[in-house]
Amino acid sequence: MVLANANNLQEIDAQTLKQWLDNQQVMLIDVREPGEYASEHIPGAKLMPLSNLNPTGVKPETNQQVVLYCQSGNRSKQAAQKLFESGVESVNHLQGGLPTWKSAGYQTQVNKNAPISLFRQVQIVAGTLVFTGTVLGAFVSPWFLILSGFVGAGLVFAGVSGTCAMGMLLAKLPYNQRV
Repeated sequence: MVLANANNLQEIDAQTLKQWLDNQQVMLIDVREPGEYASEHIPGAKLMPLSNLNPTGVKPETNQQVVLYCQSGNRSKQAAQKLFESGVESVNHLQGGLPTWKSAGYQTQVNKNAPISLFRQVQIVAGTLVFTGTVLGAFVSPWFLILSGFVGAGLVFAGVSGTCAMGMLLAKLPYNQRV
């Protein structure tokens, strides 16, 4: 099923993407970060992270559709906007991202040796900072509670905006750059 959206952005479901992949009618682009791609991706997908997306690298063959996907659909929409700004006229994105593909029962390429997901890394770092700030605030100085509040505010902002500064920083670490 294909749903029309603004700027010729089409949302497609997993079944449509699978059909296009089987018929070699798609240039599939994963816009997640290298560590996420290395961990798990849809077979046949090219990695073009949103953080350094170069629209000139998007050149589908004749009769191919451009399809973007990420973890939830937010980054693929942002990547589509960059492509539209560069002159690409029609872009598709997988509705619901990688979880939608997996819930439809389709295969992914999994690398057990890849770093843990960025989401889990953010949870570990944020939890450690909140715990540390709370303990230091209780036993050393109440001023350390500012650290816990700062991390909490960052998590609220990430949830509201769909942009996680801590995740973007962690994505730049060398072990998250391996593909």
